[in-house]
Amino acid sequence: MRKRSEEAEEVEEIEDTAEKELGESKTTGEETEAEGEEEEAGGIEEVTEEETKEVLEEIEEEAEEAEEVEAKKERVGRREKEEVEEEIVEERLYTIPLGRAWISPRKKRAPRAMRLIRSFVERHMKMRGGGSEEGMEEVGRLLISNEVNEKVWSRGIEKPPRKIRVRLAKDKEGTVTVYLAQGD
Repeated sequence: MRKRSEEAEEVEEIEDTAEKELGESKTTGEETEAEGEEEEAGGIEEVTEEETKEVLEEIEEEAEEAEEVEAKKERVGRREKEEVEEEIVEERLYTIPLGRAWISPRKKRAPRAMRLIRSFVERHMKMRGGGSEEGMEEVGRLLISNEVNEKVWSRGIEKPPRKIRVRLAKDKEGTVTVYLAQGD
């Protein structure tokens, strides 16, 4: 609802500026004489009310088109979310210990924490084929969400968290996505 009121305010501001530029505002007698002298000098053209209305209609049409585009984007976003939710085959919550990252040198802790998360997920979501070395092919892809990455890097490279709570979602194709748990 705020978007509509903000857009309405923008339209009103544009209308006001258009009126000022087009010279439709009420003027006093002195200003009219000054305008007449400027017209004689060849400076200002008179703009009719019809032209002003046309400009305002064009502005309103552009605003309506912008609203339609935003509505379409919202609908597409909702559809994508629904599709993703339908595809989830398995979902688990884990607390991943990252204390081993603190064994590394200070400037390598956050990258090691990310590697620990990756290896933990691969192990617990059975992303590697078991058995011999020939069967060690990856079964699916692993995607770590931006939220998890930001949480690990929130205090910089030197001080990653000691543990992190995550939600792992596996879809039909075997792609595992790591999300931050809702409470965190």
